Amino acid sequence: MDNSGKEKEASALMAEAEKKLKSSQSFFGALFGGSSKVEEACDMYARAANMYKMAKNWSAAGNAFCQAARLHLQVQSKHDAATNFIDAGNAFKKADPQEAINCLNRAIEIYTDMGRFTIAAKHHISIAEIFETELVDIDKAIAHYEQAADYYKGEESTSSANKCLLKVATYAAQLEQYQKAIEIYEQVGTNAMDSTLLKYSAKDYFFKATLCHFCVDMLNAKLALQKYEEMFPAFSDSRECKLVKKLLDAYEEQNVEAYTDAVKEYDTISRLDQWLTTMLLRIKKTIQDDESDLR
Repeated sequence: MDNSGKEKEASALMAEAEKKLKSSQSFFGALFGGSSKVEEACDMYARAANMYKMAKNWSAAGNAFCQAARLHLQVQSKHDAATNFIDAGNAFKKADPQEAINCLNRAIEIYTDMGRFTIAAKHHISIAEIFETELVDIDKAIAHYEQAADYYKGEESTSSANKCLLKVATYAAQLEQYQKAIEIYEQVGTNAMDSTLLKYSAKDYFFKATLCHFCVDMLNAKLALQKYEEMFPAFSDSRECKLVKKLLDAYEEQNVEAYTDAVKEYDTISRLDQWLTTMLLRIKKTIQDDESDLR
């Protein structure tokens, strides 16, 4: 069947659902099974939404799921309402990101009210991702990752909380909120250090924390590096720690060439990602600025 056929079918179901609702609200309708008519209307709205999805009419699908969700709330079916708001959010993601966020927020309110914090956290992450990619509002993305991390922590899901916090740290550093990023990298690094499975990743977190310190002040970075080496002796042998030491020497000597060579050498074995490149360039710029001040 072609898409227009599916849309017609969906529109017919929507009209039928509205008729059911009107009859449930009349005096006799309420007397003879009003709530079962509301449930039937819910089912029709959901079926119509799925038809719209097949026809790729995402806004209409989202609206139909919202109608179903509101009716579920009327008859106190909170779980079904939340599920429909999520369905609506997923449909709106393809057409109207802001409306998708509104629907996901409605679902989160219901889930937190029911004490389902792990599910609420998952949907905060979905909202954060929309702010990251569709609406490009990094401050709001950070706020939703932080909220998700809080809920995960409350439910003792430390690794899920840490994943969200690392996202926050990545963005905080990019926005030059270095202190916030440092605290997260230190906290996650310390947790990882005590875990047999995660021990290996601790060096990355201490490396990133040191670079954030370096962006603020060279002496800060030196002291932080000493602290991390004492806390986690395995860090001293890592390529990351050795790189920072070379960068600190180059900085003290105001030697841009030595700095660039150290970064290049590291990059031949461990490719630099976008975040590391940004941080290393910021530090390099401070050497160049200092050099031009001396001239």
